[in-house]
Amino acid sequence: MLQPSDIAWTDPECPVARAADLVGDKWTLLIIRDSLDGKRRFSEFERSLGVAKNILSDRLHLLVDRGVLTRIPNDRGTRSEYELTSAGRDLFTLILSLRQWGERNAFNASEAHSALVDPATGEPVPQLRPLRGNGAELTPEQTLLVKVGESLPQEPATQELS
Repeated sequence: MLQPSDIAWTDPECPVARAADLVGDKWTLLIIRDSLDGKRRFSEFERSLGVAKNILSDRLHLLVDRGVLTRIPNDRGTRSEYELTSAGRDLFTLILSLRQWGERNAFNASEAHSALVDPATGEPVPQLRPLRGNGAELTPEQTLLVKVGESLPQEPATQELS
């Protein structure tokens, strides 16, 4: 579990806010994306992102400090590599969700974009959708946020949910 002590949480009781506090920066998300794509060295991130060295260095240190990446020194003690931790690998679903949202909402129909595919089939990765226990799609209107200190309403929602 990631819970760095030096963070002033934006909203301490909100999981979305805490996640954004940990990885919500553009460069941080792109480093995670590149790590998921197999990049491990500073030079690979720099070449892929075109980001200034000081910003890249800062974000890599931040991701190591926050437990998303681990730094692996090489045998000669120079030019470390960065590897995703289990918490970092757990961000795959977030990055995939952002990718799919971008495919649907950030491109015109005629614009080309990269595609994430299943290498076994060559087919695009299926769209992520939250599902109910019975396999039916779950929409935002069919969820209820229960904040700390609150309890579920006494009468469950009676709207027909399919």
